[in-house]
Amino acid sequence: MKRVLLVGAGEVGAKHLAALSGVPGVLVAGVADPDPCVDVPRGVPVFASWRAALSAATPDLVVVATPPGTALWVAREAAQTGAAVLVEKPCTTEPAALVPQPGDGRIFVAFQPHFAPGLNALLAMPPAVTRADVLLSVHRDPGYFRGWRRTYADAGGILHQQAIHGLALALRLLPGDVEMVNATVTHSRGLAETEDQVIAVLALSGGATVQINARVDHPGPPAHELILHLTDGRRLHVRGRNLEAGLGEIAAAPTHEELRRAMYAAALNAAEGHPAHPCLFSMTALRRPLEVIDRVYRDARVVRTAYAAAA
Repeated sequence: MKRVLLVGAGEVGAKHLAALSGVPGVLVAGVADPDPCVDVPRGVPVFASWRAALSAATPDLVVVATPPGTALWVAREAAQTGAAVLVEKPCTTEPAALVPQPGDGRIFVAFQPHFAPGLNALLAMPPAVTRADVLLSVHRDPGYFRGWRRTYADAGGILHQQAIHGLALALRLLPGDVEMVNATVTHSRGLAETEDQVIAVLALSGGATVQINARVDHPGPPAHELILHLTDGRRLHVRGRNLEAGLGEIAAAPTHEELRRAMYAAALNAAEGHPAHPCLFSMTALRRPLEVIDRVYRDARVVRTAYAAAA
């Protein structure tokens, strides 16, 4: 029986707890949160201190679902206990904080959409890609941007919090440094420091490009997709509300709980010394996407407009 500790029982922690509950061979050995926002199942210990929880629960896997301000700190201390660690993105908004440290090899980023159908083979044998289009169209009410999400220093922008699943996947398939950025960041609804839309084109040193169109004021159905343009002229579409259909049909997409369970199993397997699953995303590998995101925001033209609902 594998023991799992959940650190952080807020909105995202609740999703992990639902996915972990009832997984064969897994026991939720504790939840660490001074003020849980979710009903913890009867018999699961609740700890106000994550350090006390690490000592008492002796977990095989630690799932860190706290805000970026504390996530990296918690993940690294958890890894020092010998546990495998899954940490929610982006875990930090500072790329320099991801300079490798002892134990970082046991820490993985919780990108469950990367376990979508077909992505295992895609990542194991990456095709030659000339261009990647990262498309995000969702709606987030102003009330969503509260607490730690209100400031860029704490939460970053919509590339850190919303579009990073597709962007990180694209960058795994496209080598090279960013040589040129042409980007526009638009603010219209006054969402604290968070923008409504980012449009960017990135030119990489290998000759490939990444195009980004990410918005959180979309009035229609939500979608987060990645289109890969291959050198042989084909296009691969990674589709879904949040990429969860992978290369398959949207109607046959696994649930988010199923994707999370595959991710937990992969992390536990890697912790036992087995080769890492192709869909696992190491924390040290997150540094490159964060550096790219920083470059986009640093070089972008900032536009502030009065809000008008877009079609």
